[in-house]
Order: sequence, then structure tokens, then C-alpha cells
Amino acid sequence: MDVKIGLIGKGNVGSCFLELLKKKENYLHKEYNLRIIVIAIYEYDGALINEKGLDLDKIISLKERFREHKDWKDNIKPIDSMQKINLDLCIDTTPTNPDTGKPALNHIIDALNNHIDVISSSKGPFYLKYKEIHELAKKTKTYIKYEATVASCVPILSIKDSLNGNEITSIKAILNGTSNYILSRMTSEGVAFSVALKEAQELGYAEADPTLDIEGYDAAGKLVILANELLNWSKTISDVKIKGISKITPHTIELAKLEGFTIKHLAIAEKDILFVEPRLIEKDSPLNIGGTLNVIKLQTKYAGPIIIMGRGAGGYEAASAILNDLISIQKLRKRSIE
Repeated sequence: MDVKIGLIGKGNVGSCFLELLKKKENYLHKEYNLRIIVIAIYEYDGALINEKGLDLDKIISLKERFREHKDWKDNIKPIDSMQKINLDLCIDTTPTNPDTGKPALNHIIDALNNHIDVISSSKGPFYLKYKEIHELAKKTKTYIKYEATVASCVPILSIKDSLNGNEITSIKAILNGTSNYILSRMTSEGVAFSVALKEAQELGYAEADPTLDIEGYDAAGKLVILANELLNWSKTISDVKIKGISKITPHTIELAKLEGFTIKHLAIAEKDILFVEPRLIEKDSPLNIGGTLNVIKLQTKYAGPIIIMGRGAGGYEAASAILNDLISIQKLRKRSIE
């Protein structure tokens, strides 16, 4: 089966996806009879377009100089060509505007309206317009997947399909690697918040402006997606009570230690309430993980707690989630045809 795809965003995640797709080319054909043909790669100032299929080896080798490729066209927007080139699937990896969800939200809506399946790694659209996006997908009979939006390669959204005979009642999680790294360093070494933050920035774990991470907004957005998907809620980020970690001191952490606790920045969904805040947890809690890892604890009605952990960020990590979503959509398409 040939699948023509368009990639929006050739940043870190987009580039890693192209590399992974090339590496998995034979596997996809052998295991799933899939031939993935990338016919468009969009950037903010133009696009690479070839309806017979772009030369991925050449484009990957050009790296940041991809605009020198013969298939580059200036000032082409996704909406300008999406329908004309007959895409089957659109993959959006553009950065999230936390207030508007754009430009990813526009790309998703445009693709669905043109009856094109969508995969996205951009969080904003889903914590702002989750219900509306799903209603549009249903109306246009398209599929939409977004595993990479929450914990990158950690398969937390797709776990729902494995729990159809159960019921998830609550979620407790660490969903931001930056804040977890900072608190871990403050706990293990007794360093000040500012020192741990600077370390995180130097190591590339934190942005130059770390506000979204340390004040809890990034985790809050991910929590909304989790709650809507796994608990069947209908929330937006405005429903989340959010407290950051910037006011936590080494003295506060030391007091917690003396009582046998540690402090973690938890994202919690229970009893129709969403909140992200620093919480005391026992040292032997499965949520007491270090470094930049993510961990999610699902409380279930018939099987108790289910815990899943892994790296929640990274180019190849997100790319692998996108590729898995792509395979999932093609399986659904095959079933609908049969």
C-alpha cells in the first residue's frame, strides 16, 4: 500500500522522523506492506515538493542546507498545496504556541477539512481544542493520532486500547523532565534552585526561557490531553490549577527529607479535578524517579495501579512515536476497507 505523506516542520523532530523513516523503509514494507512516499516537506518560508516522491537520502544529507535542493519552492504554505498534491496523511511537528495552539492548530484543521489523516507532536491544539478536533475528525471520517504530545516515545495514550476491559479512575504523573531534573539535583546535592536551573540549561534540558517548564504549564497541557484521552473528560488547560517549583528552597527539601519524603512536581487528574503542583511523596514511591525521566501512574478499577516510565523528550523518541501512529492509522484504514 502506498501512503503519500506531507511533513510540516523540519526541525529536530521532523528531521529525526525522516531519518527513522528511511531506516525503517524495508521493515515497513516487509511487515506491513507499506510504502511511505514523502511528497512534501513544509517549512515557514517554503516547501520541498515532488509528487513522485522526494529524494530523502539527498535531503537528509543536506541537513540545514535542504533549501538548496532542486525541489525547494519559496513561499509555499501547507494550505496552498495540501489538497492539490493528493496527500493521504499529514504529520505536523511545528512548535506549540501555548496560548493559541497555532500554527499547528491551523494545519490540523486544514488537513482534516481536506479529508487527510493527521499525526501531530504539537501539544497546544489538543489541550486547547481537543473536543473540536475530534468532532471534526469524526465529521470528515479521518483519523488523528498524537502520541508524541504527552511523553514522546512512552506509549501512554495507546495504552487505552489495551485496557478496554478495565477502567482508569485517576492519573498521577511526572510529565516534565526539566522540572524533575531540577528537583532531583536540589534533593541529591542540596543546590539552590537557580544553580540547578542553570545546569539544566547548560545541558540542554531547559530553554533559555524556562517558564513553561518550571511554572507547570507544559505539564498542565500534557495532563489535559491524558485526562481527556484516558478518563474521557472534556477539559482545556484553563481547567488546571497550576503551581510551579521556582519558590522551592533547599531548606524546604531538607525538611521533607527529615520526615521521610521527597518533593516532586506532580500532575494529577482525579475526581474531575486537574492540578499540577509540588507534592510530598514517600521516598519509596514509584513516582520518585530522578533525572529527566517521565513516569505515569494510572489507577485502575479492576487491576490497581499501572505504572509506565521512560524518556519523555527527544527527537528520535518523538519520531518513533510518530512512526508508530502512522502504522496504527494504516491498520485502521486497512480494516475499514476490508
